[in-house]
Amino acid sequence: MSEGKEMSFWGHIGELRGHLIRSIIAIIVGAIVVGFNVNWIMDHIFFGPTRNDFFTFRVVNHFSRELIGENSIVLPDHFAVQQKKLFQQFNVMMSVSIFGGIVAAFPYIVWELWRFISPALHPNERKNSVFMINFVWILFLVGILCGYFLILPFAINFGLLFTISDSITQLFDLSDYTTLFMQVVLGMGIVFLFPVIVYFLTTIGILTPQFMRTYRRHAIVLIMVVAAIITPADVLSMLMAAFPLLLLYEFSIMMSAYTYKKVQDRSQVPAEQ
Repeated sequence: MSEGKEMSFWGHIGELRGHLIRSIIAIIVGAIVVGFNVNWIMDHIFFGPTRNDFFTFRVVNHFSRELIGENSIVLPDHFAVQQKKLFQQFNVMMSVSIFGGIVAAFPYIVWELWRFISPALHPNERKNSVFMINFVWILFLVGILCGYFLILPFAINFGLLFTISDSITQLFDLSDYTTLFMQVVLGMGIVFLFPVIVYFLTTIGILTPQFMRTYRRHAIVLIMVVAAIITPADVLSMLMAAFPLLLLYEFSIMMSAYTYKKVQDRSQVPAEQ
């Protein structure tokens, strides 16, 4: 009997290994595609938020001209980035390629993960597999876009325009900018998966909507801490990150209430029969 259980355990490990290998291959393929287009990606996407013609700045300046008659955001014409180490550009290229590969392969990674855990789920939960798969990767993508278009531009704007003396020449390190980019964009993508965690915790009975409503004030403090971690040390960027996270928390409460009601209804069906 114990031998059968051991074989069953190692069978699950072997199946998980297969899913992980296929996911890693998908990331590698995505990273290779990004690597072959890295010059265009670096110029138009990676360093895009450092230019005045970036989408976010154009939108903000458009409304600024309507209200006050002039642009409210004007960045320096030249964003000087320096390389301090011999292989720094190569390391950044690898980081950007892997990051791009993860983003591109994320829907497939979610699908592989769902294939692994779906046999252990309730039949009704497996019916919602298409919704859950799309829900997870769409949330991740929305978080990525929120970090890239909403938080990162204002963080860069603050860093470029904040000066304490005209005698200081601004020269930015390539690795520091890369860290800022990954920290904000990837951080927001991960944080936006919070409703998925709420869904699963509510499904298995650990979390309830009443609990989330009761500890809303504590959650706001925690959200501020998380926003301070994933953004640079300026108040504007922290508030820009905290606002969508607060909306996300309220959305998670509604999702928890909906899921909790379905779980309660499902548990009452056998009792009535």
